[in-house]
Amino acid sequence: MIPTPYYLIDEASLLENMRKIERLCTLSGAKALLALKCFATWGAFDTMRPYMAGTTSSSLFELRLGREKFGKETHAYSVAWSDAEIDEAISYADKIIFNSLGQLDRFGEKAAHIEMGLRLNPRFSTSGFDLADPARPFSRLGEWDLARLEAALPRISGVMIHYNCENRDFDLFSEQLTRIETEFGDFLKKLKWVSLGGGIHFTGEGYPIEALAARLKAFSEALGVQVYLEPGEASITRTASLEVSVLDIIDNGKKVAIVDSSIEAHMLDLLIYRETAKLPQEGDFEYQIAGKTCLAGDIFGDARFAAPLAVGDRVSIADAAGYTMVKKNWFNGVNMPSIAIRRADGNGTVELVREFTYEDYLSSLS
Repeated sequence: MIPTPYYLIDEASLLENMRKIERLCTLSGAKALLALKCFATWGAFDTMRPYMAGTTSSSLFELRLGREKFGKETHAYSVAWSDAEIDEAISYADKIIFNSLGQLDRFGEKAAHIEMGLRLNPRFSTSGFDLADPARPFSRLGEWDLARLEAALPRISGVMIHYNCENRDFDLFSEQLTRIETEFGDFLKKLKWVSLGGGIHFTGEGYPIEALAARLKAFSEALGVQVYLEPGEASITRTASLEVSVLDIIDNGKKVAIVDSSIEAHMLDLLIYRETAKLPQEGDFEYQIAGKTCLAGDIFGDARFAAPLAVGDRVSIADAAGYTMVKKNWFNGVNMPSIAIRRADGNGTVELVREFTYEDYLSSLS
């Protein structure tokens, strides 16, 4: 039995999402790129590679990882490339997407041998969080002035428009795509490709994939562009859990089970957005599940179990793939969870693909 804590990726569930992505791309003509900012566990790339066109990145290291570990088409994006990064970046990329006209002016000549694009900010989004809203006031994410975008036309072949955030509403997606067509359509018709970014929750339960495919195909045909999607969470939603063990139980008026993990160190995205983890909710025995760091708010959330918890019991925290392994950190020196994959081999074989040790902690510091 693998010692806790560890992230457990379920290959069969991952394949379900991959087949939905493949179906959407087949019906629509779109191409899907894995957004490495959400999920970059390259031990799972062999499972994903046959179903996706490549990867998209937000930094030099993600870009290199995509090229070396995933292959296929490799898109390079960064909010700002530095002089020290650009030569290496263009050596890995098939397409490079600049965040601003200033960056295009600065590095466009060096990158002229590959396809170049700009980030287009439509100045609206589906995000409900100011922290994550790319269209927030004074946003630094992309260009929106049509005159500036038109000035770039001789040098760019496409744009990336990332404006969805956990958007489960197809009608809202379609309405906002219509706004893009209306406001930017004449400009987009002069391009070869348009990336609509990520944040479309089309692998979720009950999402109308056929309707989405038809809408994407109509958009592509009307503008004469190749459409790209950049699914991050949609690629890996409901495909992994964080497996933890109970270390202690405290009753301070509420039963609290302290586990050998930490929401701040191992599921940081939930803490940032003040959300609770997906915990068991069946049974009459209630516990707050808390992490082992000294942060007072290191709390995964409340859970219910069929029987009382005891020290040594294991707890499974669901939907733990997205924005977890890419954000895990060494706060309090708490060891990072291992990474394991339950193979879709019919036998439930669990393969331990990575463990972390004191040496990893030591080497991350100086």
